[in-house]
This record gives sequence, structure tokens and C-alpha cells, in this order.
Amino acid sequence: MGEGVSFAAVARRYDALNRLMSLGRDLHWRRLAAAAMSPAPGDRVLDVGVGTGDMALALLRRQPEAAVVGLDLSEEMMRLGREKPGGAAIRLVRGDGLRLPFPDTTFDGVVSAFLLRNVPDPLAALSEQRRVLRPGGRLVCLEMTWPRSPLFSALFRLYFFGIVPPLAGALSGQRAAYRYLPRSVERFMGPEELKAALERVGVMGVRYRMLMGGSVALHVGTRPS
Repeated sequence: MGEGVSFAAVARRYDALNRLMSLGRDLHWRRLAAAAMSPAPGDRVLDVGVGTGDMALALLRRQPEAAVVGLDLSEEMMRLGREKPGGAAIRLVRGDGLRLPFPDTTFDGVVSAFLLRNVPDPLAALSEQRRVLRPGGRLVCLEMTWPRSPLFSALFRLYFFGIVPPLAGALSGQRAAYRYLPRSVERFMGPEELKAALERVGVMGVRYRMLMGGSVALHVGTRPS
């Protein structure tokens, strides 16, 4: 999770805390990301940072005949995802998002949800995602970003710095993890910067939409044919 905090430490309460912090909207955002990917039957789709499987499951609900692979460093998180209804259909692989253990052009689509803030080199992670994507394949990135509206930014700061860390920290027993969370969002790229980063690694036709008052960005692009 960053700053020496492991996702495995919060795995059992991770989903409940996601619902709490997003005011119940995180599953909806993942459904939008799955719709943006729009896999066809038989497509091979990689979910980088699969965690407890919510994004991968959203892809399978969108297209049950897709072959979805989920990659994560945390065995505990993936184990919990495997135990969810439908989780057995996800092929789970332990691996590093900065060194994906797949050959070039393996996948028809690659998605990450709330991953990039938590890797030491987001540009390298995006470059790896582009590498394993086939020409013409789609890359989807769902990520938190700091709101640009002054009023909503002030409310977001109050919520994310003043309410979330003590509440989520007390419920999870991992206070450091949830002190890190708002700082990671504040330091992360804005939507235009992330668009430029995607284009820099060779993803083209990048477009994005803002969700939840500008606090979540959904980027979509393709690897040129």
C-alpha cells in the first residue's frame, strides 16, 4: 500500500473499507471501467493489481466468455477474491506490476483500478501494460485524483484528511495505511498529466471522464495497430 504498509495487512476489511471511503460508489466505477473495456467473447483481459477481484469480476459480469487474468503481489488479497462468487473463473497470478510475467502482446485488454498511486514508478507500470497489450487492444485506467473545483476540493480535503484516516484506521487496525491514502491522492497526477503519461508510453486516442465530483478519473486508450 505504500510507505512500508502491506495490502495483506488490511485484506480482510479491504472491501468494506472501500465501500465506506467511496460512499458505496466504487463498484459502480468498476462497472463503468468494464463497460469502457467492453471485452468480446474469448478476449484475454489482464487486471493489474487485481486485489480482492472486484474489477476482474466486473469484467466477467460484462462478458462471461472473456478470459480474465488477475495479477497482484498479495496472495492474501487474491485468496479472498478467489473465494467470492465467480472468483474461481479468474486466473490469478502472483507478480509485480512493474515487471509483468507475460510475453509481449499477450492480451486484448489491460485494466488497472486504483493501482498507479501505489507503485513507485507509474510510467514504468503503464509501459509494461502497453507492452503486453496487442496492437489495437484497449487500455483502461481507473484512478483517484484530486478534485479541481475549489469548493469540492475543500470538502474532499476535509473528508479525506479529517474523517477517513481515523475512521478507516480504527476499523482496520492499520492507521498508517489510511494516513498514507489521502497523501497519495494529493501527490498523484491530475487527469491531463495521466493522459500525457499514457501517450508517452505509446497509448493513443486517450480520452477520459471524471466521476464523483472530479475525484475519480477513468482513462481509456488503445495500442496503435
